Amino acid sequence: MGIGSDMYRQQIMDHYKNPRNHGRLESPTFTHTGENPSCGDTITMDVQLADDGETIERVAFAGDGCAISQASASMLTQRLPGTTLSELDAMDTDDITEMLGVDISPMRIKCAVLARQVAQDGAKIHDGEIEIEQTKTEDGDD
Repeated sequence: MGIGSDMYRQQIMDHYKNPRNHGRLESPTFTHTGENPSCGDTITMDVQLADDGETIERVAFAGDGCAISQASASMLTQRLPGTTLSELDAMDTDDITEMLGVDISPMRIKCAVLARQVAQDGAKIHDGEIEIEQTKTEDGDD
């Protein structure tokens, strides 16, 4: 691990200790909650769409969990505004690990992708594509 890895680890710890967009939106277009039972992480994502109904305008999150899950949620709330629901749907695990900037062990991948999965499922519920009460990363997602 080089200096670059240390920088990303510091960035993860900064987002964990000083999360961006942590809290709740007053009038979100949709809200969804998910958990990673294997680690105890829980995240609720509030998403507000622009008037076009497709572009993400604002995102906030609330929850508790490990540094990876909380930093990933914080970073994702900064990345999503300006993207479309289609772009959100296309995000995969590689996008999240690239955003985090460090190699994530197989045991921690579910922590890293929880916020993305919660936002994706929330959008699908909003669009009427799925009906679930809560996302669980144990359900075999990618």
